Amino acid sequence: MKIIYEDADVLVLDKPAGLVVHGDGRTQESTLSDWILEHYPELEKVGEPFETKVLGTSGQVLVVPRPGIVHRLDRDTSGLIIIAKTPKAFDYLRSEFKNHRVKKEYIALVYGHIETDSGVIDTPIGKSKKDFRQREATLEAGGKMRDARTVWEVRERLTDSTGHKYTLIYVRPETGRTHQIRAHMKSISHPVACDSLYAHGRICPVPLTRHALHAAKLSMTLPSGKQKLFESELPADFKKALDFLVKL
Repeated sequence: MKIIYEDADVLVLDKPAGLVVHGDGRTQESTLSDWILEHYPELEKVGEPFETKVLGTSGQVLVVPRPGIVHRLDRDTSGLIIIAKTPKAFDYLRSEFKNHRVKKEYIALVYGHIETDSGVIDTPIGKSKKDFRQREATLEAGGKMRDARTVWEVRERLTDSTGHKYTLIYVRPETGRTHQIRAHMKSISHPVACDSLYAHGRICPVPLTRHALHAAKLSMTLPSGKQKLFESELPADFKKALDFLVKL
């Protein structure tokens, strides 16, 4: 785990793809929460735990620790995540995220050539009625619809040796809904490349084996009052995938 920044209030980490942020109480895989508790055991009581009901007849409720975790990244999304080191810092960061004062920028590789150079997706997101794991930005979505706004900008239009088209984009989610970028990009027919959940069955640029989404920048005012911009380079697997593509 790479530490990007640390002070008395916060810890900024560069999360690798494939690592889940916190467990669900049912699996035994290693998580980011486990790493935090191993290296910063004093954070155990910082933040709010996650409660999950155990399947079966017992109705048992498990409490899963989420030490200092204010926001999360999907398992296969790489990049920047900020951790609170004190209860006061946790409350501050939660307020900053809730009020959209934390600016996030992702790099994504999506299927197809997006015709325009930039755009805004301002479509509420709800739960999929067909797959409980998915979110949808459509009228057919179920449950409570939550406002969601995503700004994107084309960086490069690319193609592979067989003619399949891709677009590399900067993405700035102005809200923080579950799977927001993945659901929004699918809603405009340009799902994130190699996304097994939102683009099942689509060809994946070799050698990428996870969805092509990276949390590259995080800009905010820290609890100390300092204005900071944190950056994370594209990981090696993402760079290798781009090497297989040709810029138009």
